[in-house]
Amino acid sequence: MTETSIPRADESQDAEGTEATAKGHIEATEQEPGGTEQRASTEGDLFRQSEIAADYVEGLLDVLDYDGDIDELVSGGRPVVEVVGGRLESLVGQRGATLEALQELARLAVFRQTGTPSRLLLDVGGYRAGRRKELAAVAKNAVEKVREYGEPVRLEPMSAFERKCVHDVVNAIDGVASESEGVEPSRRIIVRPVD
Repeated sequence: MTETSIPRADESQDAEGTEATAKGHIEATEQEPGGTEQRASTEGDLFRQSEIAADYVEGLLDVLDYDGDIDELVSGGRPVVEVVGGRLESLVGQRGATLEALQELARLAVFRQTGTPSRLLLDVGGYRAGRRKELAAVAKNAVEKVREYGEPVRLEPMSAFERKCVHDVVNAIDGVASESEGVEPSRRIIVRPVD
């Protein structure tokens, strides 16, 4: 089995074909393939969730004395909050760890007010769109290795968001398949040939 690592954001990537998906839209869900999802009943419910989360994030920015513009929207059937501005890198953290934690807190704020679990997606400074492009390159590289050597390729551990991005790319390519193995925080993807 071949081990690969995820490139850093400052390394150049061949993300051709993913540009349209990454631009301005956050459409990935965090469910693994075959997982179940709860959906809000209406677009209005989803927008209300994004408003609640945006209020929570705005309060957090005020406490931290950070400036940022906050957009609430619904995209891909889920509530989304996007924060843009300078000096926000610390809200993303190493490999998005802080962003994932903030997203969970925002989801809890939504749950507390609505009583409904949320699939809210939080993005800060366009991190998720950029990461999606990097992960598309990782997925394509893994597929090339699988085709070249005929052996499964095991990727390094990833968050649910990152795994979903890789699964989407791999599953759109004939002759290969992907599956997740392990438990958080060491859950990873294996890309393998398909007969």
